[in-house]
Amino acid sequence: MALLACRKDPGLTVGEHDTPYVWALPPGAPVPEVPSEYPMTQASVTLGKALFFDARLSRDGTVSCASCHRPAHAFSDTLSLSEGVDGRVGMRNAPTLANVAYHPALFRDGGVPTLEAQVIAPVQEPTEMDHTLQGAAERLAGAVELHRLSQLAYGRALDPYVITRSIAAYERTLISGWSRFDRFYYQGDVHALTEEELRGWQLFSGPVLNCTACHGGFDLSDHSYQNIGQYLEYTDVGRARISLDPDDVGKFKVPTLRNVALTAPYMHDGAMATLEEVVDHFASGGLPHLNRSPLMSSFTLTDQQRTDLVSFLHALTDERSLDQLP
Repeated sequence: MALLACRKDPGLTVGEHDTPYVWALPPGAPVPEVPSEYPMTQASVTLGKALFFDARLSRDGTVSCASCHRPAHAFSDTLSLSEGVDGRVGMRNAPTLANVAYHPALFRDGGVPTLEAQVIAPVQEPTEMDHTLQGAAERLAGAVELHRLSQLAYGRALDPYVITRSIAAYERTLISGWSRFDRFYYQGDVHALTEEELRGWQLFSGPVLNCTACHGGFDLSDHSYQNIGQYLEYTDVGRARISLDPDDVGKFKVPTLRNVALTAPYMHDGAMATLEEVVDHFASGGLPHLNRSPLMSSFTLTDQQRTDLVSFLHALTDERSLDQLP
């Protein structure tokens, strides 16, 4: 196995070569910016997907990336606080990976600047995979197909460099933008939304609720950091953990609303179980925390308007899987 891991071209056939990854982008979606030193290829994203679902990346072989980023839930978690090896409870709810290719920073506090760097944290975090990248690479030394893809994509044996780059490459392919709302908004299909959902969109984008102030653009998020008055005292200080600025206490990255009907529970700590609960919180204006966003103000909805708004949020669900790799 050790010899296999060090061979120049394990499993490669004469003339075998990699090919560029071909994006399948929905109408309205910008082409993701990819670092020139980490090109997207068919082999790199295929390898990244295999590693994403491989529990051998964790110390005890029980937790994979997909354990907390579940495909059926738009690659988010169903637990309020995500769990790692030995059932250890983490500090936050794992958010959706939809459209992370467009995010200028990762994690709910923006503490990691790139997808490649993001991969390191869960593998080595004690409450998540509790392993090391080098240890994971050594455990995979005998995985012939993974090493073949590594050589094909990167010209080197499977190592920490390859693990981080390939998983990031796969995560970039998880593009969301195939919902009925997209058919309505970007393709002009006037019949894509029901009357109830259309009324909800008018509320969502209208001057009273003005949800698009933060949840606008293709990703339905401006990726800013906001305190929405969830608590008067935050045990998790959010963005302030990174910036060390008291003015950032309680601020978290504005999440995408794409596939939001699939990504419960909500908020950084999974404290809200339903979309109705989220709507009611925003209608209340939130608690008067010192850093609460000035965009937070109370409003009143009729029962029908509340139903319409939640119905619109359901129309943001993709009509196909985020994962389009075989």
